[in-house]
Amino acid sequence: MFRKPISRLVLSSLALAAVAASASWAQTEETVVIESGSAVSIEYTLKLDDGTTVDSNVDKDPLTFTQGTGTILPALEEALLGAKVGDTKEIQLTAEQGYGAVNPDAFQEVPLEKLPEDARTAGTMLMAGAPDGQEHPVRVHEVKEETIILDFNHPLAGQALNFDIKILAIE
Repeated sequence: MFRKPISRLVLSSLALAAVAASASWAQTEETVVIESGSAVSIEYTLKLDDGTTVDSNVDKDPLTFTQGTGTILPALEEALLGAKVGDTKEIQLTAEQGYGAVNPDAFQEVPLEKLPEDARTAGTMLMAGAPDGQEHPVRVHEVKEETIILDFNHPLAGQALNFDIKILAIE
């Protein structure tokens, strides 16, 4: 079988094209940033101003969300815009940027007998069913002689939130 030799010019052109394609891929990989619609995976630790750790997924599965869909707090999404894989960020959110200020209208007084005896202690967390079928956390705020005051605010309402975040993946 007769083979036609490939000229050095053709080989050089092919080699340059391969290098350019490789460089283009590497540049794209390194410059991918979080933008609206990005699928993002993060590792995080959430602390309050007093240093109390509220939540963390370090050494657990990453938190994965789509940027811009409201899956996480909007102010947190905004703070992550433009970040790259491997970036670490310390993000502080005010109470208003987090779960809002404590709403005094979210406290409700109910008869003592409406709660089981083992839940009649201030600070006890309960789950309450809402009309939409969702369950929401409710905290026993105060126990009186014949009634209990329940707090329907989000458990982190009124708290500044301090996040330590590491960007693990962006697609």
